Amino acid sequence: MLLARLAHLLYRHRWLTIGLWLVLALLSLPLAPRLPGLVQAGGLFSADMESERAHQAMVALAGQPRDIVLVVVAGETLTLDDLPFQTFLQTLAIRLSGLPGVRGVITPDLAPSQVAPDRRTVYLTIQWETEALPHLAAVEEILAELTPPGLRAYPTGGAVAYRDLIAVSERDLRRAEIIGLPLAALALLFAFGSLIAAGLPALSGGLSVLISLALLTLVAALTPLSVFVLNLVTMLGLGLGTDYALMLTARFREELARADVPLALERTLQTAGHAVFFSGLAVLIGLSGLLAFEFMMLRSVGLAGVLVVAVSLLAGLTLVPAVLAVLGRRVFALPAPRLWRWTWTPLQGSADLTARHPLAVVAGLGLIIALLGAPFLRARVSLPDASLLPPDLPSRQGADRLEQAFGPGVTSPILVVVQAPGSLLEPARLRALFDLTRYLGADPEVAAVESIVDLDPRLTLDQYLLLYREGGRFADPYARAALAALGHDRATVVIITPRHGATSAETQALVRRIRALQPGADLALLVGGAPAVILDVVDRLYTAFPLVIAFVLVTTYIVVLALLRAPVLALKAVLMNILSLSASYGIMVLVFQEGWLSGPLGFRPPGFVDAVLPILLFCVLFGLSMDYEVFLLSRMREEYLRTGDNRTSIATGLAWSGRVVTSAAMVVVLVSSAFVAAEVVLVKALGLGVAVAVLLDATVIRSGLVPATMHLLGHLNWWRPVWRARRPAAVSR
Repeated sequence: MLLARLAHLLYRHRWLTIGLWLVLALLSLPLAPRLPGLVQAGGLFSADMESERAHQAMVALAGQPRDIVLVVVAGETLTLDDLPFQTFLQTLAIRLSGLPGVRGVITPDLAPSQVAPDRRTVYLTIQWETEALPHLAAVEEILAELTPPGLRAYPTGGAVAYRDLIAVSERDLRRAEIIGLPLAALALLFAFGSLIAAGLPALSGGLSVLISLALLTLVAALTPLSVFVLNLVTMLGLGLGTDYALMLTARFREELARADVPLALERTLQTAGHAVFFSGLAVLIGLSGLLAFEFMMLRSVGLAGVLVVAVSLLAGLTLVPAVLAVLGRRVFALPAPRLWRWTWTPLQGSADLTARHPLAVVAGLGLIIALLGAPFLRARVSLPDASLLPPDLPSRQGADRLEQAFGPGVTSPILVVVQAPGSLLEPARLRALFDLTRYLGADPEVAAVESIVDLDPRLTLDQYLLLYREGGRFADPYARAALAALGHDRATVVIITPRHGATSAETQALVRRIRALQPGADLALLVGGAPAVILDVVDRLYTAFPLVIAFVLVTTYIVVLALLRAPVLALKAVLMNILSLSASYGIMVLVFQEGWLSGPLGFRPPGFVDAVLPILLFCVLFGLSMDYEVFLLSRMREEYLRTGDNRTSIATGLAWSGRVVTSAAMVVVLVSSAFVAAEVVLVKALGLGVAVAVLLDATVIRSGLVPATMHLLGHLNWWRPVWRARRPAAVSR
């Protein structure tokens, strides 16, 4: 009834509705382009994680810099023994020291550990009193000016990777829009065979993206937003905005064959509009699950997803009907050539097969889905480092060169903050600290230990006790600088270089062992650094994830039950979604953990799945897949209410909605596939995961498993408890 009233209202005020959307679009034009400059990289930390508390404790130490940038210098034809190499390092250190905000530059002369064993690779450590980000361009200008032939210099580190991730994400966004929009328009042209009818969904999707980006620009003034909201808004806005308009336009065409424009619009909103509303609700529920996480990255992506789905839904239920009311039968004018149309879909072609052999179809397709999902049983989840970035960026090249020359642990040390209620230089505490570092150094997974009792390997415990009793005056300039940087009053830092990378199981186990230590003498340990951050974040993510899964499953079931009013069918719809999602998970493991197709897709497999990816895929895909399930089952329900025949309702539902579901899925597949060309691996993985899942969902699941299981269940599909058994009136024709 409400949708019928909405149809009358929109028909009466169609020009006003279109005008309001036009005003929104014009207001959004200056705002939307500003969003890329307001988003942030990172966002996976929490103030109460031990690794974050360790970081804050290090920041509080008087000798700790606010920011660090590494400059990796690699000799192509020169080694450190060559005079041009040495001269370059000396000149570079002087120039970098003169930059605003630089506290000091630690060179290989001061720190021999910054020289690789082959003496072809070294690095300089720039310590900043302020944020390094505003000064990176000046660092790069100096490197470009001074670097001689035979040497390569790469700036790298957290600040450089942060800046590069923002820039690359913006490039990915532009590339996806350039590729995705034409592909979506082409799919719509195939679906409708009419230029005007194809243009309406494209218009709805484009406006959904534009207005959502503008609204997020305003939101960014109130709360931090992750850089990944750019990609998600474009992917969902183009996909869902187009899908909803496509479903409504296709149903409008059908209703026009037996009614005038006002009545056709009313019936369209009562049927397809009803399904679109519940489809949008299902997507909103899935994305709202991201809001339950404590990390800014996931919460902001969830917020952006909810916003773009709401805008897409609003456009579908107001703008699209208003345009249909204005155009009427002319919406299907300007037919495309016959070459640009299709008349068959997998859903229509499968109707007879699933009716004749439902058990065989369920067994065969179920086996395929199980095989596709099986690789997820061996999934390893972790967080990426600089490998997240494209290999042609200097920040990535510098990190790779460091790892190759010094070993994987150098780029991601474990940082242990040792705290005491009094001075650490008291003999009992110094002895406990000495024993602790020697114990750590004996661990087979530890390559090196640096601390205030490891400044000179020749010194014994008694010599350290004597030295610190006399004020800790070292003749070695590196030892003096290290002592100042590591702190030596009530807190100090122990730097542990692991033998394996931060994401390895060995290093993660090492972090757990260190956290279990109790050194005595009132010493307390806070374990931080990249390996500890990874451990903390993954633990937090996968503690909350099961609760999010339960929330999304239960809430989605309630929404689908409210639409279909059939408990068994609603439960089956949720289970079908889980199947398509599991297949997508398995394929992600094969591609991004084990490296299948890594060459054609243009990335180096890290050996694990990004810990954020399964969570994002679940929250995005569960609602997105339910989108097609809702539209298909709602049409079948219409037919069942009209005929009371299960077999007829399945066949008719597939025949009438097959083309629309296939077309809608094709739009999302093409738009998502545009993100497979992204340079950021997480965005590439998300695009591929969505494309694969939706493709499987619209073919194997919706054309095979859904009708086959419905044939097996028979009238049980439509069973309702006795107290709910009164049949509602069908939509009048």
